Amino acid sequence: MSGERAQRLYIGGEWTEPAGGHYEVVNPADESVVGLAPEASRAQVEEAARAAAEAFGPWSRTRPEERAAILDRAADVIQREFEPWAELARAETGAPTGIARGMQVGVGVSRFRRYAKGALEPVERGLPPQVTEAGPMGAASVLGALEVRQPVGVVTCITSYNNPWANPAGKVAPALAMGNTVVVKPAPQDPLSVFRMAEALAEAGIPPGVVNVVSGQAVEVGEAAVDSPYVDMVSFTGSTGVGQRIAEVCGRSMKRQLMELGGKGAAVVFEDADLDAAVMGIGTTFSFYSGQICTAPTRVIVHRSVYAELVEKLTGYLAFMKVGDPAVRGTVVGPVISAAHRDRVESYVELGRKEGARIAFGGERPVVGEGRGFYVAPTLLVDCTSDMRVVREEVFGPVVVVVPFDGGEDEAVALANDSDYGLISYVWSGDAARAFRVARRLRAGGVGVNTIGRNMEAPFGGFKRSGVGRDVGSYALHAYSEVQSIVWAG
Repeated sequence: MSGERAQRLYIGGEWTEPAGGHYEVVNPADESVVGLAPEASRAQVEEAARAAAEAFGPWSRTRPEERAAILDRAADVIQREFEPWAELARAETGAPTGIARGMQVGVGVSRFRRYAKGALEPVERGLPPQVTEAGPMGAASVLGALEVRQPVGVVTCITSYNNPWANPAGKVAPALAMGNTVVVKPAPQDPLSVFRMAEALAEAGIPPGVVNVVSGQAVEVGEAAVDSPYVDMVSFTGSTGVGQRIAEVCGRSMKRQLMELGGKGAAVVFEDADLDAAVMGIGTTFSFYSGQICTAPTRVIVHRSVYAELVEKLTGYLAFMKVGDPAVRGTVVGPVISAAHRDRVESYVELGRKEGARIAFGGERPVVGEGRGFYVAPTLLVDCTSDMRVVREEVFGPVVVVVPFDGGEDEAVALANDSDYGLISYVWSGDAARAFRVARRLRAGGVGVNTIGRNMEAPFGGFKRSGVGRDVGSYALHAYSEVQSIVWAG
């Protein structure tokens, strides 16, 4: 990579040298240095939040058409720089080339386009007039009412390492479309792509202070971005544990929150399911970001009558999955993000074995090339029970556990709902009525029926410890707004 230049922070419209120097961003595929990321100080994060607060008034009053034009121009810049920026995304995340292009940078472009249109969506809704009789409050009258969506203010966007384009774009674009200003704190493992996004917005003409990007490995960088008195809302994607700590801080000053946290998606497979379709869907856990995605169907709950056949098909599917360098054509499974995360995933596989699960496939560390890189073998654990930690806790890697059930819908639903998480679950059945009936009973923010596909206008978010709030489509515009009512006498 040619990206070894020392990246600067983006604060108040200026590219600023970091007070804490720089640290190396490592390519998880071969452990080479991709570039040098800036380490912000607490004071610099506070400066970014102050700049966002100062820019909020003018930006929130800009015409929606102006905000839309800037978002569209930013999408144009990203599209123009698509190839080098996709290469950078692949290098710092370890995602295979097709994923880096289509699901990272490509989704970034589409989300900026979507919220350029979103900036033009109506923010006012008239409510039916209310007739009041004369009484202690005054004479009889007809009261009109208007619901108005107002921007929240300064939004801190803390993004996840698994997708440095789709995730930040899904926060920044709707927040800007609604008239908010933002402080973006990217994940420390792969922040360089987020600075490219800031470059695109700067070239598109975003006013100084409207967008600020600060990064760093130190915990205090994220803490400053959350507890700053200039910040009105925190939008966070990441682990449930970190989300809980952020929520505690937000609660002290009543900051608004949008939390997309962990998941342990249940894939309920009934005896009449199309098993090949179910295997294709479940198999995405192994191939999509090497399982580093909270929506993955990682917990398979399958009827005993088709249990052996499903396990056989999943094992056969895995046999054709090429683990290797994400830059090499044909690679399906790339590395996980870091050595520490590789060790964590492997420890869960070993824990599952100790708990009594059987490793039907995988379990050994693959050697790729010269033996460098953070690779984990796609692993299938079978003969599992719902009390095992490997079944209950989020592994966030290419690991699927299989739990059989013997009864009907009630048992399947009970097993699926026996989880602290509730982000997205899945149902495979040849009986559409049953599939939808079961879907309604699952305690999850989303349910895929015979598909892992997502409708990108449908609300996205979790039940239980999987998060707070909803975004995607117009729901993201709502998430980054406050509702105001205006009442008048007619």
